[in-house]
Amino acid sequence: MVSIASTFRPDHLITVTQTSLPGVVIVEPRVFDDERGFFMESFNARDFADAGLPTSFVQDNHSRSTRGVLRGLHYQYPTWQGKLVRALVGEIFDVAVDIRQSSPHFGEWFGLTLSAENRKQLYVPPGFAHGFCVLSDISEMTYKCTSLYVPADDAGVLWNDPNIGIEWPIKDPILSDKDLVAPALAELPELFLGE
Repeated sequence: MVSIASTFRPDHLITVTQTSLPGVVIVEPRVFDDERGFFMESFNARDFADAGLPTSFVQDNHSRSTRGVLRGLHYQYPTWQGKLVRALVGEIFDVAVDIRQSSPHFGEWFGLTLSAENRKQLYVPPGFAHGFCVLSDISEMTYKCTSLYVPADDAGVLWNDPNIGIEWPIKDPILSDKDLVAPALAELPELFLGE
């Protein structure tokens, strides 16, 4: 991973690190801790714009799950969504998968532990499927979306597709009926950005 924060002004309150998948980045806010607690900016439009990240988020989602729950791999098409994901309570293993057939990284994945303690965020851009599993007794996570949810565009990829090969840190996850029968990567229709 390569930090791209060196291009920022010294007053920026985030560090942005490029992952192995172009466009999927780790956002680490500067945290001010003292004996009273802590303060941080989880989103700042100026800092995000300077990092080349979206500044227009139109929907915030909040999810609570118990240990062993796995949600994903989800995407929306043709109304793609970019997602800025973070854990508010507990710990999750968060995953992005490139599902654009024209991409040189098609089928590749990146995973990162997000927790209330490490306060990291993961930006998952349009063109990627997203999923997570819960590593703590309880987890609450939130994600900001660049597009509104469109029920007719809701779609998914099989969470344990061997052609993706995600190394999930849990065994025998708790899944929804929808996620149990999601199509494999090879069964997806041709997906295009910009539609």
